[in-house]
Amino acid sequence: MKNNPSLKGLLIAIALGIFAFGVYFIYLAKRNDYLVDNPTPQTYYFKINNGSEGIIAAGQSVKVDVKKGKNTIQVFDRNKKMLYDSAFNVERQRGLLNIAHQDYYINRQFYGYNVKKDSLLLALDKVMIDGKPYYGGPKHFNKLYTEDFYYNVNEDYDKIIKNIDKVESRTKIFRKQDYLNYYKEYYQF
Repeated sequence: MKNNPSLKGLLIAIALGIFAFGVYFIYLAKRNDYLVDNPTPQTYYFKINNGSEGIIAAGQSVKVDVKKGKNTIQVFDRNKKMLYDSAFNVERQRGLLNIAHQDYYINRQFYGYNVKKDSLLLALDKVMIDGKPYYGGPKHFNKLYTEDFYYNVNEDYDKIIKNIDKVESRTKIFRKQDYLNYYKEYYQF
């Protein structure tokens, strides 16, 4: 076979394209998961849409399959006594089921070149948590289901600034204690 530079270039371009997609899907692609979360010391059993029984131990998050639209959940205590039977509506690509109705906070973090995050947070509302003010207007959540966030409890904020031309923001849902720890570490007030 003759030495064909065009064919070599095409094969190299295809190989680099496959490599780039592989890196994206392994390291950069955003997972769209629905989680059942339990920050309490209790163990719970649950059934979603009358499917198989799931178990969630203390401090655990479990991925579940739900469908877009109306879903049902039955929650049982450790003795398999029914605690409640409820419904929730799924509209987005990721969500969190708070079966223990504990406190969560949805925080907005700002990204961008030369972001003065402390002054941005001071301009937003403050929320009182355990008698102490927390700036940045985190949204309190303790209902059964939410999908008003970008990063779930099992994910971290991006470490890399993707667009330095403008200020952007992303939201993340935290368990209460995780939010208090994050706030103490990340902000200087």
